[in-house]
Amino acid sequence: MKNSNSSIQIYNAKNIGSLFLLAFLAYGFGRHFFESRTFSDKYIGALLIIMNSIIVLFIGVLLSRTLRKFNLMVGNIYLFVRMFEAIALVSIVLNFIPTIQFNYDYGYFLAMLVLGIGSIPMCLNLYKHNIAPNWLAIWGMIGYSIFAFGFLMELFGKQWSMYFLAPGGLWEIAFGIWLIIKGGNYEKTTHSS
Repeated sequence: MKNSNSSIQIYNAKNIGSLFLLAFLAYGFGRHFFESRTFSDKYIGALLIIMNSIIVLFIGVLLSRTLRKFNLMVGNIYLFVRMFEAIALVSIVLNFIPTIQFNYDYGYFLAMLVLGIGSIPMCLNLYKHNIAPNWLAIWGMIGYSIFAFGFLMELFGKQWSMYFLAPGGLWEIAFGIWLIIKGGNYEKTTHSS
């Protein structure tokens, strides 16, 4: 959204930034606890993984609202990506059902692959419409491309994701912090084409 001083503001930016950071904590601790052999730890882990999926869904809903102002298709793609991620990550909890043995990693790999590929247009939109600083938007495009490649290789049996995870993961932390500190306000400049 544009405001009167020709800057662009991301709708609900501080909340989105906080959600980006909370998602890391919820899934990281949730997965750790869920892989425990203690039932109570598994239960706590399942709740944190479910909470992460809800957080991820809210990120998609809130951020797509701003993205749609500039490109309806990109906003809708980003919302779909976050919905897919939320469902794929929460599928891990199906392992609580005794008759289901679902590979934890498969849902995670699919979620991260779709997130990486689907977040590239979002970052391109941030750059093209001056919604975020150029360096941050470019980092996101490159970081998510590398990130997606690592998880694509996982689906082919190559354990590469840990080597390609950092650029996209660190971008999400940096973007979250930027949203919290700057409130999603960015002074619009003109790109030379």
